[in-house]
Amino acid sequence: MDETSKEEVTIFLNLRATLGSLFFMNDFIEKLAQLMSDELPGEAAHVEMSPSGRAKSSEYLKYAKTFKESAVAVVLFEENKVYKCLLLQRHEYEGNHSGQVCFPGGKQDEADEDLLATALRECWEETGICSDQLKLIGELTPVFIPVSLHYVMPFVFFHQSKLIVQPDPYEVKDYFSFSLEELLIKSNVKRTEIPISSSKTLPNVPYFHLGNKVVWGATAIMLNELKTILLRLQRTCL
Repeated sequence: MDETSKEEVTIFLNLRATLGSLFFMNDFIEKLAQLMSDELPGEAAHVEMSPSGRAKSSEYLKYAKTFKESAVAVVLFEENKVYKCLLLQRHEYEGNHSGQVCFPGGKQDEADEDLLATALRECWEETGICSDQLKLIGELTPVFIPVSLHYVMPFVFFHQSKLIVQPDPYEVKDYFSFSLEELLIKSNVKRTEIPISSSKTLPNVPYFHLGNKVVWGATAIMLNELKTILLRLQRTCL
């Protein structure tokens, strides 16, 4: 193990010791749901993980003539007494979100009763996770995605049994999970260049380094709001 890896392990273990009262309390999910029912951090939490020059979602909405209502499922679960979050990776293709890491989700269908139904349907289609296994914890602040004109509502769920993922091979290239503790490790927030076409690269883009993958864009923006809520919850436990 190199020195950097040793440092990361030390930081992680110190964080686990510090946040033990948060992530190992019996009513963690209930406390999280209660906090999410209060005023959300909102777009103030989006800024830290937004690429340079990206406006707030509310600003885009002022000028968007049309957009697609969409929803994602932020699936939390417990494994070996550790709370984790599920993420997917898309296949590479000729499109705006090629190869990106994301939550299960997509645009609203006409048959969907509401955006909650959209999130549950998309989650089932992409991961095989049934809606009756998911307990709704709350919602995060919607995010506007300018390149694809999607206005995305994130719903946060807790999976109430052993998580078994059966990914749709057409929709999903890979899937992985990370512990919520990893989200709070400062050194997991990094910056890099992101190629978005053969001729254009976004410089100095903030991202979460999770599961040895680059998690950036709308997914990172949503995760940062969840991170902010977890930090609030931490303060209530001190």
